[in-house]
Amino acid sequence: MADAATTQIFHDSDADQRPQPAWYASRIAIYGALVLWAVICLFPIYWTVTTSFKMAPDVMKGNMIPWVDYQPKWIGWKSLGLSPDTIWAASTVRDEFLKRFLNSVIIAFSSSALAVVLGSLAAYGLSRFSYRFGFMRNGDISFFFLSQLILPPVVLALPFLVLYKELALLDTRVGLILLYTLSVLPIVIWIMRDQFAGIPTELEEAALVDGLSIWGAFATIVLPIALPGMVAAFILSLVLTWNEYFFAALLTSTRANTLPVLVASQTGSQGISWWSMAAVSFAAILPLIVIGIVLERYIIKGMAAGAVK
Repeated sequence: MADAATTQIFHDSDADQRPQPAWYASRIAIYGALVLWAVICLFPIYWTVTTSFKMAPDVMKGNMIPWVDYQPKWIGWKSLGLSPDTIWAASTVRDEFLKRFLNSVIIAFSSSALAVVLGSLAAYGLSRFSYRFGFMRNGDISFFFLSQLILPPVVLALPFLVLYKELALLDTRVGLILLYTLSVLPIVIWIMRDQFAGIPTELEEAALVDGLSIWGAFATIVLPIALPGMVAAFILSLVLTWNEYFFAALLTSTRANTLPVLVASQTGSQGISWWSMAAVSFAAILPLIVIGIVLERYIIKGMAAGAVK
């Protein structure tokens, strides 16, 4: 009995025990491609950060490695009043930067949150109920929302300019919040409809049998399951609204200007102040980097839930 218990029944063939060059080659190729893609994605951030500490000759010469090719200076951050020797001193430039930063925070977060709320409600209705609007059905209505992305922004420039002038919404945060909400709403509906379609209706039917209303089932059953998708839709909307430049430059002048307009203003008659533009650009993308890192697990869950059926 002891010999039977210790006798190995299955054996690896000699071919399986030998090293497999093809397997190692495929792994090297995959990880090499991932490393290359990571370098391509992170290099612009590295260039932006290092350029904010360069002098003009260092930028022109293309020096890349700090303390090796050049000695870092705070010239880019000093132009914003954010260097160690100017951070505590009065600075109109810093005040203007903080004003633009606050405008971007309020406008981007408000429009993204509003788009997620409205888009989630619309997507839930399209995934759970049947609608008929003339010849249009649910699929046609969904395509109508998504088709709004086909229009280039320049086509809508003059209509919105005239409309906002009549409504006294030019150069206001409210005007940009409403416009940005409309611009990202189709994307939110598209993402959330797939999210809700992947949730079994039996869960809501069981909640209704237990005495919950439709809104109660939606709030207690559906929303917690769809939360990763909502976070992913919110992050995508936030990135799009935070970086939007065209309408911010067209519909605002002084009070509601955002960070992208400030970045573009670094180009003048004497050329581009690369160090100042790099400092402003990094300060503008830093909040998105932090939010992306903090909410990474929700983003991955949301994207995976929308892809796996």
